[in-house]
Amino acid sequence: MASTTSEPVEAAFFDLDKTVIAKAAMLAFGPRLQQAGLLNRWLVVRALWGQIVFRYLGADEGRMQKMRETALRIAVGWEKERISALVDNALTEVIDPLVYAEALELMESHRDAGRRVYLVSASPEEIVLPLARHLGVDDAIATRARIDSDGRYTGEVEFYSAGVHKVEAIEAEAATHRLDLDHSFAYSDSITDLPMLEAVGHPVAVNPDRALLKEAEARGWEIRTFENPRPLREGSIAAPRPAAIGAGALGMGLVAGATLWWRTRRSKPTRRWPF
Repeated sequence: MASTTSEPVEAAFFDLDKTVIAKAAMLAFGPRLQQAGLLNRWLVVRALWGQIVFRYLGADEGRMQKMRETALRIAVGWEKERISALVDNALTEVIDPLVYAEALELMESHRDAGRRVYLVSASPEEIVLPLARHLGVDDAIATRARIDSDGRYTGEVEFYSAGVHKVEAIEAEAATHRLDLDHSFAYSDSITDLPMLEAVGHPVAVNPDRALLKEAEARGWEIRTFENPRPLREGSIAAPRPAAIGAGALGMGLVAGATLWWRTRRSKPTRRWPF
């Protein structure tokens, strides 16, 4: 529903991985997926190695594309309801210890200033939307995948929440809620979020990768370091509000960079993939 406020409203848009939480959300749920029989140990090891490569080499469009395609293949045939239940049941235990205290404090300060607060992430809606409710933010933008008539993932993306697509979704929110983007804030660690940072009047690089650090320094943007994960029960985050966040679909699978290194550096894998 469109806002009835006559004056424009400011907003704060937070990327998720390494900006609000200290670890890639998809990777954090890897052990739970393994316990549920959805991933074998070899896939988890590959995912961990892919995350190391991603962390130290940074993200670019090519790497993001490979990660997305691989994760989609892994998730084909998974039941949406099963994944949603798994995430809901494990959210507090898996995600709570990873949330940066600095991010919680910033979110609260933006709310106190009357701004709408968003999570904007390339991670799947099954993770991002429950986490948004858990944090008490106003809404979330996340990757959404196609579901077949049996409620299973097809391996196709309906909406990929990354790069310029994040900006498109933010602009749609701005039109709906009369957001003043020129006076709004955006926070991210990755150069892939440069379009989102450019879309607001107050861009902030948080724990930036090398490429974003260079860009932020050249443009004179604010640079922050978040380094204190703190369980939510110890924080001062406001109680979750009922937000207009609907159920979503797994957009990228739940493995971050599972085969990035192996598929780009090895011509013949030593073991066949189970898909």
